[in-house]
Amino acid sequence: MTRDEALELVKEYIKNERTIWHCLASEAVMRALAIHFKEDPDKWGLAGLLHDLDVEITNADPKIHGLESARILQQHGLDPEIVEAIKLHNEANSDIPRSTILHHALAAGETITGLIQATTYVYPDRKIASVKSSSVAKRMKEKAFAASVKRESIMECEKIGIPLPVFAEIAVNAMRGIADQIGL
Repeated sequence: MTRDEALELVKEYIKNERTIWHCLASEAVMRALAIHFKEDPDKWGLAGLLHDLDVEITNADPKIHGLESARILQQHGLDPEIVEAIKLHNEANSDIPRSTILHHALAAGETITGLIQATTYVYPDRKIASVKSSSVAKRMKEKAFAASVKRESIMECEKIGIPLPVFAEIAVNAMRGIADQIGL
């Protein structure tokens, strides 16, 4: 599946603009992580872009979110490794634990985008260009800040050998590169 085909699917299944921005941000972070790990950025980018394909169909129900995406993406012939990572990015729908670098990278990468977005919105100019990665790492400790962001998912960065400050820097820089596409 090409990136253009994946983006068409995202726009077919997701109507909320902010959710599309989240998918684009996740794609950017995953591409940056792939480069960090010397993996295929196109493959990892697809995982980020498509990970929430079923969020509107499933109403983000944690018991089924990810499963419908997996079904749809299998029908489109997407690489099984990407499908599995997408299925497992939501740990509530499966008894199978995340076990690969791609699994952990997707769980951590897509989750940190929400924390970065929330951090951006507390800056006076509301622009990611102003956000320091150290501010994102600091906000991790504030449980009341962006309370719905699963910090334990973000901390999976350490399971793949990236300390939180470095992970935050990779993610912020990736999102800065597409700020005009994600409203930041």
